[in-house]
Amino acid sequence: MTTRIAKEFRWEMAHRLPFHTAGCQNIHGHSYKLWVELEGTPDYRGMVMDYIDLKAVVEPIIRQLDHSFLCDRSDELMVQFFRTNTLKVNYVDFPTTAENIAQYLLREIAFRLRESQSVAVRRIRVRVQETERTYAEVALDF
Repeated sequence: MTTRIAKEFRWEMAHRLPFHTAGCQNIHGHSYKLWVELEGTPDYRGMVMDYIDLKAVVEPIIRQLDHSFLCDRSDELMVQFFRTNTLKVNYVDFPTTAENIAQYLLREIAFRLRESQSVAVRRIRVRVQETERTYAEVALDF
């Protein structure tokens, strides 16, 4: 029988969208919420994956992002700024939209799950909630 489990994670992070013209071109931050949903057949213990093991997979990613600036490498203004300031920054190769952040997190989590050899998991879905009323969601068959 296929079963779905989910766990929520939270972090604070800043970013900007240089191409935007309605405010998001400015540096701003969000209190992000991430839902990681795993689907699969429970193992002999009755678990798709132990929540403790899921936390061990996801928490290092969240710690890396928490209280940082997510910087698109093509954003020359911010790249130059961070060359001369020792603030916490994470560089990525994409515009830092909620959709792209969700895809990034899905890839990172899937990679780490494969390494952990969690064979019960068949599908991964992540939802990145950027504001109280907005989110982006992506899924991957595993």
